[in-house]
Amino acid sequence: MARKKVTLQYIAKDSARRARFTKRLGSLMKKATELGTMCDVKTCLVVYGEGEAEPQVFPSHAEAVDILNEFKSMPELGHCKKTLDQEAFLTQRIAKLRDQVDKARRECQDSEIRYLLYNIMHGNHPGLVDLSAEELARVGWKVDELLKSLGERMAKNHVQAPPPAPC
Repeated sequence: MARKKVTLQYIAKDSARRARFTKRLGSLMKKATELGTMCDVKTCLVVYGEGEAEPQVFPSHAEAVDILNEFKSMPELGHCKKTLDQEAFLTQRIAKLRDQVDKARRECQDSEIRYLLYNIMHGNHPGLVDLSAEELARVGWKVDELLKSLGERMAKNHVQAPPPAPC
């Protein structure tokens, strides 16, 4: 049975907020335990509750201190190797999206050229009269590319073809 989606917003009612906090904290601790068991890693949680003097520490204060000290003793490169600030992350994301846009643009242009070539082959552009110089150049380039590809396939098939059987 699927649960309804919970809206993420501040819970105004104190008793409901404390109950939700306690429930979610238990779930979070369970997840940390499962992650440590399944992946054979050390996990700890430090949660500062609203209005509490000391944080809640999981699994225990001593174990959490040991894990955090081990983390602090790692070389700087070790725990910050893949960390990005917001600007670097956005720059990386923009570059990836630009690559996707360029790829989609090339695929679209290729499809347009193929469609134009298809129409030319079926006589919809007799004499290629109504085509611009740019369209003619792209069609010529595509025809050259297709002929080269066809020649490579023929050469490959010719090399792989078994010798004819003697009569």
